[in-house]
Amino acid sequence: MSAPTLPPPVPSTTRRPPRRRGAASARRRLRRRRRGALGGLAAIAAIALIAGLSAGSGPDTSAESGARAAPARPERAVDRLNLKQQVGQTLLLSFAGPEAPDYVLKALRRRRVAGVVLFGPNVVSRDQLRELTRDLQRAARGRAIVATDQEGGSIRQVPFAAPVEGQPSQAGRREAASAAREGASDLRSVGVNVNLAPIADVGAEAGSAVGGRAYPGGPGEVAASVGASVRSHLRAGVLPTPKHFPGFGSAQANTDDEPVTIDSPRAQIVERDLEPFRAAVRAGTPLVMASHALYPALDRKRIASQSSAILQGLLRRRLGFRGVIVTDSVEADAVLDRSSVEVAGVRSVAAGADLVLMTGAGSYTTVYDRLLARARRSRAFRRRVEESAERVLALGDDLRRRARAAR
Repeated sequence: MSAPTLPPPVPSTTRRPPRRRGAASARRRLRRRRRGALGGLAAIAAIALIAGLSAGSGPDTSAESGARAAPARPERAVDRLNLKQQVGQTLLLSFAGPEAPDYVLKALRRRRVAGVVLFGPNVVSRDQLRELTRDLQRAARGRAIVATDQEGGSIRQVPFAAPVEGQPSQAGRREAASAAREGASDLRSVGVNVNLAPIADVGAEAGSAVGGRAYPGGPGEVAASVGASVRSHLRAGVLPTPKHFPGFGSAQANTDDEPVTIDSPRAQIVERDLEPFRAAVRAGTPLVMASHALYPALDRKRIASQSSAILQGLLRRRLGFRGVIVTDSVEADAVLDRSSVEVAGVRSVAAGADLVLMTGAGSYTTVYDRLLARARRSRAFRRRVEESAERVLALGDDLRRRARAAR
């Protein structure tokens, strides 16, 4: 506070009268009150400073800074995994014989693989298969994906499990639902929790590579059957995997045997081939398998399993699918014609696939090592791995809930 401005003194020969003692006392009291007020303000400021220091070095929430503390993100299951384990969640391996090799059990124990896919050579009997799947789950502490390919007809990896008849004989949603329910119940009874079926391709083309495996009828009929199959699988406690996105009905050869190009116009793919997959997503399918064919109308350079435009653009954004995308076998000739299996694994995950399916017993180590090396070098790829691992962990939680409910 500044002192009041006084008028300049007037020169005078008159002597100033002496100060009155009362006025001097009043001025002293005023000065003491001012000092007391300033001291109080200083004390308040000191208390505020101490309180601020004791609160730590948090974000400044003052009006001047305008900053606000961001709410802490709750810990996710994927945050508890190290990078090696996150990479492992993007892989499904296979092995030869009726017993799980030590390296498979070790990978499951260390969470370096999400699960396995079983084929005919892994299956001898009901009791043997049940014991095998128990060993796998024991190693994985109940987290393992145990998949097989049980379409029915000529594609039955578990010979004593339904359905005996293939999809072409299942004319309509009731037949499709009944076959799926019976097959899923048989699989669940021996510890298989994921079925790489149904075929969701519209096989109306003459000479279609999947004509002898797909549901009969046009897009509407196939969509109804696929939706019914998905719902029946889920009710029976086994997760279905509609395939081969974005539709393989126009293919004249199998990608297992040779490269395949599907030259259908984009409008035909969207209006016809995607319809069964739309139905599957609406029915709540937790997985979808991607094709290894090339679709120039959708992506001129990359096969579907390695195409972000197809996996992210069509399946995730256009169809709204939020589950797990799994590739078809990366040992297919259509893949090996373009790259090694390890390069294919990196390309698929980078494009948006969550699980790389390996059907060759020697593929696991090379694919795993390549994915881990890429994740260590690339922050973007590491984020992609984390995203996929989070989806696969959620899938595993779903499998455990269903297993407990079935007991």
